[in-house]
Amino acid sequence: MPWDAMLILKAALLAIAHLASWWAILHALLHKKDSRSALGWVMTAFFLPGIGAVAYMIFGIGRAESRAAAIMRDLAARAPGYGRAAVGNALPHAGGRAVAAESLPLPRRFRHMEPVGRALTGLPLSAGNYLAPLFNGEQAYPIMLDAINTARRHVYLETYIFNDGATGREFCRALGRAARRGVDVRLIVDGVGGSLLYSWRHPWRKLAREGVRVATFLPPRLLPPQLSVNLRNHRKVLICDTLAFTGGMNIADYHVSGKSRTMVHDIQYLCSGPIVSMLQRAFLLDWGVAAGEIAPLPPETEDMCGDSFCRMVLDGPGSGSDTLHDLLCGAISCARESVRIMTPYFLPTAELAGSLKSAAQRGLRVEIILPARNNLPYVHWATFHLLPGLLEAGVRVFYQPPPFDHTKLLLVDDFYCQIGSANLDTRSLRLNFELNLEIFDTSFSREMSEHFNAVLAASRKMSPASLRNLPLWQRVRNAGCWIFLPYL
Repeated sequence: MPWDAMLILKAALLAIAHLASWWAILHALLHKKDSRSALGWVMTAFFLPGIGAVAYMIFGIGRAESRAAAIMRDLAARAPGYGRAAVGNALPHAGGRAVAAESLPLPRRFRHMEPVGRALTGLPLSAGNYLAPLFNGEQAYPIMLDAINTARRHVYLETYIFNDGATGREFCRALGRAARRGVDVRLIVDGVGGSLLYSWRHPWRKLAREGVRVATFLPPRLLPPQLSVNLRNHRKVLICDTLAFTGGMNIADYHVSGKSRTMVHDIQYLCSGPIVSMLQRAFLLDWGVAAGEIAPLPPETEDMCGDSFCRMVLDGPGSGSDTLHDLLCGAISCARESVRIMTPYFLPTAELAGSLKSAAQRGLRVEIILPARNNLPYVHWATFHLLPGLLEAGVRVFYQPPPFDHTKLLLVDDFYCQIGSANLDTRSLRLNFELNLEIFDTSFSREMSEHFNAVLAASRKMSPASLRNLPLWQRVRNAGCWIFLPYL
């Protein structure tokens, strides 16, 4: 190639790189909600022309939001009534037992908190539900497998991670048997977490041969382009006819003692009652995204199974709001006695941290339990940098000994509980597709409080002095990880 042509080509490529970088800079300035995140992307795009723009398109929240919004628009166009329901508020419902709070026999002390979730989700409470916690794989997996083995109409499983191993193969066998006896069996596995990051062997891929309908949720690909690796479906749901399971538990050996080198504690929740049909509808909405098949949403069941008032909370990029984040802040602000939290990853936004500090400063008992040994060390270190301000405001923070605990739990006063898939970090509250349940029930809250108390008794309380006395290199390391909080 002549030198003149080579110079022209280099100049053209350089111009394209700079134009792409300025596009990324302008997009980040206009669309980022977090100033530190915006600044980070602006600096990356400015000092790494071209490369920074490509990184922004792949990893940037703005890209995830625009892609998710496009998915929702397409879903709404093909199936009126779906709207933005697959990612956030406005889930359509059809009568049944999910009626306005004013017409429910809602105890008076519940009523000051109930409108927060209704305003953010557009959904009323659902009465007549029963929920039971299932601790770790030893309790949860046998009951889940039995529900699959006895299902007669449908089995819908959605999970973030579906690992190979004894547990994964056992679930595959149960799903295959259900499909062979004529049950409508469908499986959704996240296209990034379950297919790339956390598992390289995929026993579930063989299920299609046995009649199971399998879909991966937005896997990265070049043609047609889908490069938004931050679009991850973190929801965990299993619906077997009139029973459902949800929580934070994946399908993996590490949830069962003795089946893996590293044990991970977690809680899955057995659900029955009207909330089951709501979870089924959430699955079908995700199925519409993952498989491209739009199915009619089932009517809500009117079978009353218990005394819990429940509301499903869906959240994710593209919904135009931070439903879960705002609901957490609202629930904490409504607290009158106590706020108690268990979470594996604790990187609260400034607003969420402010709500916790305000609750403690009002004289409420605010307690947070975190794992002393985390599977993501950089998150663990970043959390240390955030703790002094919380501790000085009166928030009590405890670290529980190994094994690693993956439980997500919010308890407010003696009647409100929030469970589900969402962690208290930026990825869950701003990036992932998540599913939580609000539960108004004194008996259920009492049961979860007893579990919280048992873990608390074995945990170590943190003090401001213990953090101030950390070696300088550890404090620098923690602060360095904290800088990247918007991306962790």
